[in-house]
Amino acid sequence: MRSLLAAVSLALVLHSPQVIRPAVAPGPKSRDASAGLRERMRGVLEGHRARGGFPGATAAARLPDGRTLSVAVGLADRESKRPMRTRSRMLAGSVGKTFFAALALQLVSEGRLRLDDPVKKYLGRAPWFSRLPNGERLTVRMLMTHTSGLGGYDEKFMRGLVKEPARERSREELVESLLDKKPLAAAGEKFEYSDLNYILLALVCEEATGRAAVGEIRRRLLRPLNLRDTTPSDRAVLPGLVPGYAGANNPFGGDAMMKGGRLVLNPQFEWAGGGYASTASDLARWMAAFCEGRAFDRRLLPDVTGSAVDAPSIGEGAKYGLGIHVERTPLGTACGHGGFFPGYVSSVFYYPEHKLAVAVQFNTSDDSLFNASARVVVDDLASALVGRPSK
Repeated sequence: MRSLLAAVSLALVLHSPQVIRPAVAPGPKSRDASAGLRERMRGVLEGHRARGGFPGATAAARLPDGRTLSVAVGLADRESKRPMRTRSRMLAGSVGKTFFAALALQLVSEGRLRLDDPVKKYLGRAPWFSRLPNGERLTVRMLMTHTSGLGGYDEKFMRGLVKEPARERSREELVESLLDKKPLAAAGEKFEYSDLNYILLALVCEEATGRAAVGEIRRRLLRPLNLRDTTPSDRAVLPGLVPGYAGANNPFGGDAMMKGGRLVLNPQFEWAGGGYASTASDLARWMAAFCEGRAFDRRLLPDVTGSAVDAPSIGEGAKYGLGIHVERTPLGTACGHGGFFPGYVSSVFYYPEHKLAVAVQFNTSDDSLFNASARVVVDDLASALVGRPSK
C-alpha cells in the first residue's frame, strides 16, 4: 500500500498525462465535444435513477482543460414537480471537512501550525480540555486522519437533536459528547471516523489565527477559487437549497426535510464536521483545486496522501489522509470525500491519472431509492467521461 500512496502523491504533484484532450481554443468542435460528454453523464445518472428511483440528482466534471460540465436529472421538489437544475444547491455533508483540512494546511505552510504539534498547545487553556480523552497525546495530524481515538456524538446529544431539531447548538455542547469518556483507542493507534475530530481541528485553527474558521475559509478559499455557489450551512433557511427527502424512518420528522422553506433539522450543529451547502459544479472544481495543490502549498501534497491510514470502515482497501479518502477505483487511485446529511448525499473524487474531478449530489438519503452508492455513481460517471465501460 505504501507504493500506492507514493504513486498517487507523485501523480498529484506532477499531473499525469490527461485522457480527455483539451481543445486548443473554444470553437464549434469543443462545444460539440462538451455536448457529447454531457450526454454521457446524463445517461449514467438517468440509468441509476431508473433502476433506483431517487427524486433528483446533479453531476459535474472538471475536465483537464479547466472546463466544468454539469447535468441535472429528475425533480428538485416532489410536491411542486419542479425540475432539478445544474445550479440547484444541496447540503454537502462531510465533504465540507475538506475545506477545514485545506485551511489547516494553509496554516501549516505559513508556520502557524505544525502537523505534529500537540493539540494541547492550542486548546490546553480551554476549561474542558483536561477532561478530553487522549488529550495529552493528541496531535493535529491525528485529528485530520481520524486517528485520535475519540468517539462521535453521544446518545444524549443525539436524543437532543431528535427532541429539538431546530435549536442551535453551542460549541461547548458539541465537545461535551467527548468529555470524561473512555477513548475508543490509544492516540494514533487506528482510524475511527468522527465529526468531532474536525470540530477540534477548527477550534485549533481559530486559536492559531484568532479568527473564525468559516470566515477564513471564505477569504482564503471560496473567494479566490470563485466557488460562488458554496456557502456555510449555518442556519435552517439557506438560499437556493432544494428540498431533501430522508425516508419514512427518518427520526427528524419523517421524509421531507424541508417545510415552508426551512430545514426541519438545523444544520448549524455540523460546523466543521461538514457545514457547507454547494453545487456539484463547485464541488468538482473544489476537489480539483485541492488535489492539484491550488488550495494550499502544493509541496504539502505528499503529506496529504502520505499520512493516509487504513480506513476499513470506509471500504475495502480504503485509506484516509489529511482530509481526504484515498481509494482504488477502475480508473486508478482516486482522492476525494463523501457526504451525508438527512435528505442529501454527495460524493466527489479526483482521478490524478486523468486530471479529472467528478461530483454527484442527490436530494435524498433514503437507501431504498438507490441501486448503487454515490461513490459507485461517481466512478461510473468518470468511466463514461474517459470512454471506459463501467463495471
